[in-house]
Amino acid sequence: MADIGEVLRDRLAAAFGTVTGSTLDPVLRRSRHADFQADGALGQPGARAVAAAVVEAVDLADLCSDVTVVGPGFINLTLSDAALAEWLAAAAADDRLGVSTVEPETVVVDYSGPNAAKEMHVGHLRSTVIGDAAVRVLEYLGHTVIRQNHLGDWGTNFGMLVEHLADGGELDFATLYTAARRKFEADPAFQERARRRVVLLQTGDPQTIALWRSIVQTSKSYFQGIYDQLGVRLQDGDFAGESGYNDALDGVVDDLLALGLLRESDGALCAFPEGFTTRDGAPLPLIVRKRDGGYGYAATDLAALRYRIDELKATRLLYVVGAPQRQHLEMVFAVARSAGWLAPPVRAEHVAFGSVLGADGKMLRSRTGGAVKLTELLTEAVERAGGATIGIGALKYADLSSDRIKGYTFDYDRMLATNGDTAPYLQYAHVRVASIFRRGGIADADGEFVIAHPAEHALALELLAFPGAVARAGETLELHRLTVHLHAVAVAFTAFFEQCQVLRAPEPVRAGRLALCRLTARVLATGLDLLGIEAPERM
Repeated sequence: MADIGEVLRDRLAAAFGTVTGSTLDPVLRRSRHADFQADGALGQPGARAVAAAVVEAVDLADLCSDVTVVGPGFINLTLSDAALAEWLAAAAADDRLGVSTVEPETVVVDYSGPNAAKEMHVGHLRSTVIGDAAVRVLEYLGHTVIRQNHLGDWGTNFGMLVEHLADGGELDFATLYTAARRKFEADPAFQERARRRVVLLQTGDPQTIALWRSIVQTSKSYFQGIYDQLGVRLQDGDFAGESGYNDALDGVVDDLLALGLLRESDGALCAFPEGFTTRDGAPLPLIVRKRDGGYGYAATDLAALRYRIDELKATRLLYVVGAPQRQHLEMVFAVARSAGWLAPPVRAEHVAFGSVLGADGKMLRSRTGGAVKLTELLTEAVERAGGATIGIGALKYADLSSDRIKGYTFDYDRMLATNGDTAPYLQYAHVRVASIFRRGGIADADGEFVIAHPAEHALALELLAFPGAVARAGETLELHRLTVHLHAVAVAFTAFFEQCQVLRAPEPVRAGRLALCRLTARVLATGLDLLGIEAPERM
């Protein structure tokens, strides 16, 4: 089922084409003066006359009760109550609430990406929450989605960590890294053993590999506990450790050398993708192999990208990574394009996001000045809310409801408020519907929709915009636009709830309003689920 707004837009576009002889965007938007307003005639010679001609040419009799030209050429459109009732009935009869599936793709979503042996902190929150919501929306639209949790489980630090365990250190996740680091900085002999341990790790020494695996597995178990608490879909099989690409790194370098895309710079092998320069205007290097023969992040990222295209057969690669990594990822993508690995129809996108900020406008820190542990953040949210459903939901919604490219201020009081643009406000709207059905002893609602009251009309408009909101979220991954829509549904329902009797209304109004309530609950529950948030029956 199409979005009713899209149907209006398509018909108006055709009429504009008939009148002007050219392709013209009707510039349709919601309006305070009518249900919709089309501004496409503005800027055209004789704009008001063009708008009037469009109104004559377009056939909207089955949708609109009023189509009027106002001002210099605005077209105001008011949908008829009968059309709204018909479209509501179609949405209610559809298990998917009118959301159409799309031409499916295989989409890889790279998100969360913690480092083994280190605790997750507030910096991991946004990637995990945004990535999970993106996965849910894309799966709902019909795509095959492959989750990739790019685990940092390799590198020189692991020589230090393994040597610490070999020395009798405890495999205590909360203290492992800091204890090993302190020993490394204080003991030159330990430093030398740690460096030798890196060589043993890289050459596959059995004892070293066994200790390394114990660190990685303990890390995964810890991370999974946080994912379960957050209610995200990441599972053990979604971990894609950097170590898994080790065998492909030599091939990446050999192939890039054969293509003439690498050259030596200060002993390192670097790519110099076109368009990237230093502050002095010199070509900016992407270090693929370091001067000591080791590989950096660029090599691993290129190997991962090629694996996702060649082996996972993905045509859309999404990297849910903080905005500061923009240049690095753009350079990796540029090199992959030059190598011919990243070519249409395959495309890679950086789903960038800003930082979580404190009240001072700076990155959120603990009282001691360090990064806030994610477990502490989640625990406090749950305790303040009196339960995980509200607390975790509030935390996620506060993140997703902000424009992801910008930072947002973390504020428990604001995110847990039961009014305003918050998860509890949306959850409470869902609870109100459930309470109506409980009080009436009603299991479900199958009456015909009857739209007569202005509050019913306004709620119907918001409910019918749901398919378009989900489709746009999948295209743009601007998930805050989906939260904007769901908040509008909750606001419209609250006005309806306050202005329209439901259980005491006479028939057939009562049955129609119960149907409207049921559809509202379904839209809210489905929309919240796409964001990874529960819709409770009681609060």
